[in-house]
Amino acid sequence: MLKFLSRAPVHNPQASQTAATEVKTTTCYMCACRCGIRVHLRDGEVRYIDGNPEHPLNKGVICAKGSSGIMKQKSPARLTQPLLRRAGAERGAGEFEPISWERAYEILTKRLGHIRATDPKKFALFTGRDQMQALTGLFARQFGTPNYAAHGGFCSVNMAAGMIYTVGGSFWEFGGPDLDHAKLFVMIGTAEDHHSNPMKMALGKFKRGGGRFISINPVRTGYSAIADEWIPIRPGTDGALFMALLHELIRQDLVDRPFLQRFTNAPQLVVLDAGEREGLFAFDPAAGPPGDGRNPHNKLAWDRASASVVAAYPQGVEDGRDLALEGHYRLADGTRVAPSFQLLRERVAGNTPEWAEQITGIPAARIRQLALELGETALKQAFTLPIPWTDAWGKQHPHTQARPVAFHAMRGLAAHSNGFQTVRALAVLMSLLGTIDAPGGFRHKAPYPRHIVPNYRAFNDPAQVKPNTPLNAAPLGFPASPEELAVHEDGSPIRIDHAFSWEHPLSAHGLMHNVITNATRGDPYKIDTLLIFMANMAWNSTMNTMAVREMLNAKEEDGNFKIPFLVVCDAFRSEMVAFADLVLPDTTYLERHDAMSMLDRPISEFDGPMDSVRVPVVPPTGQCRPFQEVLIELASRLKFPAFTREDGERKFKDYPDFVVNFQPQPGVGFLMGWRGKDGTEHLKGEPNPKQWEMYQKNNCVFHYHMPLDQQYMRNWNRPYLDFAKDKGWRQRNDPVQLALYSDTLQSFRLAAQGKSGGRQPPEHLRERIAQYFDPLPFWYAPLESACTDGEAFPLAAITQRPMAMYHSWDSQNAWLRQIHSHNYLNVNPLTARAAGIEDGGWCWVESPWGRVRCMVRHSEAVEPGTVWTWNAIGKASGAWNLAPGADESRLGFLLNHLITEELPFAGRTISNSDPITGQAGWYDVRVRLRPAEAPQDEGEDHSLPQAAAAHRVQPA
Repeated sequence: MLKFLSRAPVHNPQASQTAATEVKTTTCYMCACRCGIRVHLRDGEVRYIDGNPEHPLNKGVICAKGSSGIMKQKSPARLTQPLLRRAGAERGAGEFEPISWERAYEILTKRLGHIRATDPKKFALFTGRDQMQALTGLFARQFGTPNYAAHGGFCSVNMAAGMIYTVGGSFWEFGGPDLDHAKLFVMIGTAEDHHSNPMKMALGKFKRGGGRFISINPVRTGYSAIADEWIPIRPGTDGALFMALLHELIRQDLVDRPFLQRFTNAPQLVVLDAGEREGLFAFDPAAGPPGDGRNPHNKLAWDRASASVVAAYPQGVEDGRDLALEGHYRLADGTRVAPSFQLLRERVAGNTPEWAEQITGIPAARIRQLALELGETALKQAFTLPIPWTDAWGKQHPHTQARPVAFHAMRGLAAHSNGFQTVRALAVLMSLLGTIDAPGGFRHKAPYPRHIVPNYRAFNDPAQVKPNTPLNAAPLGFPASPEELAVHEDGSPIRIDHAFSWEHPLSAHGLMHNVITNATRGDPYKIDTLLIFMANMAWNSTMNTMAVREMLNAKEEDGNFKIPFLVVCDAFRSEMVAFADLVLPDTTYLERHDAMSMLDRPISEFDGPMDSVRVPVVPPTGQCRPFQEVLIELASRLKFPAFTREDGERKFKDYPDFVVNFQPQPGVGFLMGWRGKDGTEHLKGEPNPKQWEMYQKNNCVFHYHMPLDQQYMRNWNRPYLDFAKDKGWRQRNDPVQLALYSDTLQSFRLAAQGKSGGRQPPEHLRERIAQYFDPLPFWYAPLESACTDGEAFPLAAITQRPMAMYHSWDSQNAWLRQIHSHNYLNVNPLTARAAGIEDGGWCWVESPWGRVRCMVRHSEAVEPGTVWTWNAIGKASGAWNLAPGADESRLGFLLNHLITEELPFAGRTISNSDPITGQAGWYDVRVRLRPAEAPQDEGEDHSLPQAAAAHRVQPA
């Protein structure tokens, strides 16, 4: 007790406050950045989280999300025991009874065992924002079901596929902007959650060094707020801007011609004559079969030095050659041909800045100036680094050429139904400037670059779906031709989500957003069990949210559910959990082992491969078990060949044991550090039983620094290509020529036009395939514009994730809720006042598909034709164990209610997705605003629509 007027101190300021504190290192999971963290514990409880200064990715920097991980442990929304829906309860009501893990395993083993022994495709496994697709994909393949996908189809598959099919790598984990050497940085369509801490660190250093930062985005928030210039653009029109920039760069000859001649397919000759080879690359019959996406190296070019046709490589890259980029030519047999760059020149001839101004809203003069800035910075402010290197054809380069223009782009480009071709246009733009894997430009991160097309074929043979038999290929991959589609002989889809079908041929990540709708309809067939991991498909991860919630509860005439059995695994009581028949409680990232693997989504840096792990710093809460452990247990009980020995005994006792000992190829495992029996081998080597221990001793991360001569120009770098093949990252060590012109896309178009043999699309899809599978990038309006009255719905509506929250996860985080407890619709003051809506007022936001009532904030940081809000803050009442009347459900809202998952097309309906990849068109919806009457009493003071409240549960 304190003594009144005593001179004695309240506490001893010299006494240690950390004497009893234990510090453990692991890897954050409050977003997908995966920074290194230190977790401070006292008496076994998490007391504080900070950045790990010894971690190579974030170097001690931490964000609001990362430091708030402590409150994820204490969340009242935690699921702590397996739950079974009460008999007779409706899905969505959230009425459960607790069961034991053994009972849960018995239910799943019996049900899944029966499906696997009869018709494996009736089991579907779809996972949300996980980072263990090497394991979940293996589980699906071993089960024998093609029905597996991860979150990418509703996130950013257009970015991944568009760039990988063009330059062999992509933004995000697989590559990024080299701001250490750049002088000009252009960021397009990127919200503040993308690459968070490393991007903030790099941007700060870049600006302090005098670099110029331009942001092109409908909204000026986050990174864009510190840009030297903000160029507002209308959503979904970025492709038109890129086409105009290409027009200007080519018109002014601001392109890296030597780079195009040697390292791209720009000089390769395309057949112009009609027929089965029309639009494909010419080839030499004497040198073997024609080049294609899998084997691209039998192609021809025109050598101006000898005025003759030569093999594009290796003959075309010999000293003294001068490969033509322009012109029209004839082969010896009279076939008309032209270099693909000539066709690109012709394609962009009409894409003038004036043309783009009408689409993008950016003045033509600014587009011209931007093109000039890009070209002159890349070519006239270029420099070299004193790093000699050897290319794939043996040529010694005495230095490494820098092209100091860097770009970064993400979901703002990807989440449109025209996103694939938009991303292709950006990748071609970067290639014309010579920036690919050059200092100051876009740089790859191991295990990229991949081959174009990557040598990963998705499962596509319906005859291989057999009882108790693993698939002969992984469920996901990269098709290189119509022959690799996952379709039946009649062209109908093999998969429940219609991925890799004629509807969405290059759907590298699958179409998670189609699963519930298709399964409810039985299109193309009924399934029995749907297992969803960490994906909030009953709320913010689905389009047309209310209809999807009805589908989850839809029943057949006999009273049985149309999706008979729904299993949800999550750490928190999301909106989706309420619809489950069986709930499996997952752990948090502080309670489990994880591997950010080179087989999956590593955290590599430009200078070399890097993988990392998570290790438990606290024991699991209640009866929670890691989903990885659940999969290992089920795979062992179901006797999957990869998980059991010949005598039927399990191979792996748990997930850590699996990570150490599973090898997809000899010497290659989930983790590349400290391999070999004694832990002295890196990158490749036999399993090390103490591998987890070594990672724990080394800040849970392994970073291999490649020699300087392997760090650049990796598409064509002979030492790197040999190194990558030896370490198992690539199947071949041949060079990766950039695909300005895509013969892969042309092969689909020829099939649609009936000009090639082999697989043919259904008649109702021929025109669609022929239109969108253009081998050269082009801009087209998003598909939704064709069925929306643009005058009646004049505004674009988009969402962003806030810097302080990630997906749904953080709205139950007590600290982060103090930053964002609810969201507003942000509207330019000119737009809002024209609609009669004051700052802070209520409005109706209406689309052709639905309407939302919400509150408005005026903001100059949004272009007048766009409205936007934070994503996933609005919640359904009762979800996440939030108190009744919580701001998230009372005032928060979702724009998802305005978005449709299907569009009318040719007398049918199609997915509201990119016709090439199946990427969900989240940002294509058009809306209008009108005032909503102010609430008259407290009971009306809420957003609309409101979902029926689910039962809340008491925290464990």
